[in-house]
Order: sequence, then C-alpha cells, then structure tokens
Amino acid sequence: MSSIPISFSQRARHSVEAPISYLMEQGISNPDIISLAAGLVDQESLPREEIAEAISHLWKDPRRAKDALQYGTTPGHHALRGKIADRLRDMDRHALKGTMNADDRHPATAGRIVLGTGSQQLLYILAEVLLDPGDIVLGSAPGYFVYMGALASFGARIIPIDTDAGGMNLDHLESTLVDLERSNLLARVKFIYDVTYFNNPTGLSLAADRRRPLVELAERWSKTHRLLVLEDAAYRELRYHGNDEPSLLAYDPEGERVIYAGTFSKPLAPGIRTGYIIAPDDLLEQVIRQKGHHDFGSASLNQQLVLEMLESGAYDRHLATLRKVYSAKLAGMLDQLDQELGNERDRVRWTMPEGGLYVWMELPTSLSTTMDSSFFQHALSSGVLYVPGNFCYPDTDAGAPRHCLRLSFGHQSIDRCREGVTRLAGVIRQHLPSS
Repeated sequence: MSSIPISFSQRARHSVEAPISYLMEQGISNPDIISLAAGLVDQESLPREEIAEAISHLWKDPRRAKDALQYGTTPGHHALRGKIADRLRDMDRHALKGTMNADDRHPATAGRIVLGTGSQQLLYILAEVLLDPGDIVLGSAPGYFVYMGALASFGARIIPIDTDAGGMNLDHLESTLVDLERSNLLARVKFIYDVTYFNNPTGLSLAADRRRPLVELAERWSKTHRLLVLEDAAYRELRYHGNDEPSLLAYDPEGERVIYAGTFSKPLAPGIRTGYIIAPDDLLEQVIRQKGHHDFGSASLNQQLVLEMLESGAYDRHLATLRKVYSAKLAGMLDQLDQELGNERDRVRWTMPEGGLYVWMELPTSLSTTMDSSFFQHALSSGVLYVPGNFCYPDTDAGAPRHCLRLSFGHQSIDRCREGVTRLAGVIRQHLPSS
C-alpha cells in the first residue's frame, strides 16, 4: 500500500461520518436490540401491491413505458410537477380555511418545481449554489442533523436558533440577526432553515402565528441581499391529529423568498427516492444548472410511478392507511412512556407530537445521554438504541444540551416500540439522581 497520502478536497476534509450510521449498524447487526434511533419507515405498510399495480398499468401504455425507461429532463416530469403544484395549492387553501381563493396568487406552479432523487439531493444542491466557506445558515435547534452535516461539508457556519413548543423562536432569531449585523456578518447569512411540520427530532411544528411573521422577518432583514427561508416539509402529510397549517409558501405569493422542500420518501416509499423543491425563479435556474452536473435528470421510472399513484388515487388511499398505522404507534409509545415514567414528569419530559415519526425526551441536566456516556452504554447493553440529543445541534455549539434524546416509532412494531420504551425507562430510572 502506498504511503503517499491522497490530497482530498476541502469539502471532503469538512465531511465527517454521520453519527446515525453507527446507530443503524448496531440496530441491523443485532436483532436483539430494539432500535428507536433510525428514522426508517414502517416495513409492513410499504405499498408493494399498489406499486405493482401502478407498474402494470404503466406498462400497458407502450409510449409511457418507454418514456419511463428513457432519460428525462433535468427539472423532471412536467405532468408530475403540475400535479404536485396543484396538490400544494389545494392543501394551503384548505389549511387557510377558505380565506385563500382560487384566484389568489400562490408560488406553487409546475415551472417553479424541480424534482430530485429524494429531497436530500435538492437540499444538498441548494447548499452548493448558495454557500461559500464561512457563510452562515440559521437553523432551528435541535434540528435535522443529517442536513447540518451536509452544510458543514461546505464550510458553512450553522448558528442554532432556540425552539420551544411553538417551534423556532422568532425573538431569538431576530436578536441573532441583530448581533450578526453589529458584527458586520449579516452579508454572510444566506438562509434560515426549519422543518416546519413535525420537526425531526422534536416532532413539533412551527406554530400558526409564527408562519407569516417568519416570512416577514426574512423580508425585513434582506438588507444586503435577499435572505431566503428554506422550509423542509418532509413530514407534512404525516399528520394524525389536529388541522393542517398553511405552508410558508402561502405567505410568499410572489415566490421571492421561500424555498419549499417536499418528498415522497416518508408518505409513500423511500425506495422511490423522489423529492422536489419549489423555489424562486432565479434560484431555480441555478439549481437546475447544478443538477445537470449531478445527473441531468432523476430516474424517470420513479417519477412516472409517483404520477400514476397520484392520478389513480392510490397515493391518498395508502396515505390514509399509513396515518392510521403511525397514529397507533405514536399512541402506543406515548402511552408506554406515561405508564413507565408518568410519575417522573417533573424530571423527565417528552413531546406530544400530532404527527411525524419522532418523540423528543429531556432528562435532568445532570444526566448525560451522549454516545460516550455510561447511560448510552447501559441502554445498549439493555437492548435499546436512541439518538443522543447532542447530535441534533451543530458541532460548533459548545453549549448544546447533553441530556436529551430522540426516539423514533416509525420502523418498529407497536409491541417492540412499547418494549423498547420499557427497556429505556428501566435505564432512566437507574440513572436518575436521587429525589
């Protein structure tokens, strides 16, 4: 083997292995471990028969079948982009309870959508076209650690914005912008990032009364350049209780400020790997140009399958089933937490999500849940895995809480979710400081 080292790029040197990789490996390699860590979807409800029927129907039309096996365009299948735009406008009109009319402007149009290999590819490309080393992204914390890792690979500085029961704290966001302006760093702030529906990892959503103000705040602080808001809506359609909230797009009728990212991985099947973004025209032009360097068009077959599922109604029927499955799992996890730890609610807290795939727990601050802690090792030896909460903060955040953890109920059965909670609760009780 050569002793002469490879000269890696700056981006490669900034990239580190995602912590979830170790957790997924542990969960897969040891069947006795109940993994409440990996955000995988429910295996049993994957729409195998519906996909087979969609392929069969697609294959009956020779022209569509050949198109599905051919290269497509870089922005993606036009009919699917139009279907997505129609769906989002309808969802926002319904969420606004009739206050938005058919003639009202909404930036979701086929021409403003680009399809990708899952939304993750497009989130990455957005970073490519927006960020230089040293640029700043303001993100809700705790937040989606996979994207934080991608942003760090570009040399970006991720500044965490506090969250509470209503999601991103806009007062803290504005005070952060004030501090950055005083430090002559406002010009380096490129966008604000938030998972606005059932945030990964907390399961909480951006409150209704913060949605329009967030868009207005971004407009107000566009002093040296246009400050963008990246709305990650990966879990929007996985709502089990309550009413849908309008997207940030609904408060950006000109389509100048909000980027909306969606995916079919969670509500349909991750193997389909189809996602999309809706973005301002001038930004979309750069995204499409960069995407052409990646693949000049994501898989045509996958896009045709999604379109067929949407047009036939199979997607909505599957989504209705999936919501029942996940609702029962969430209820089972919350019920077991209450049974096991209900008498410790003054010291052990957890979120009560209305959708998504995650529950966030906070333990006493004196109790560390990090991967190198005795608590984590005890949980592992007890046969249960979780995501340490400190992973959900930027690596540069020295003050990141070290007493939290994320639980996922997506992949495990209800019984295994309950058993996983029971095992974890046993560890928690042994590590709680004396009353």
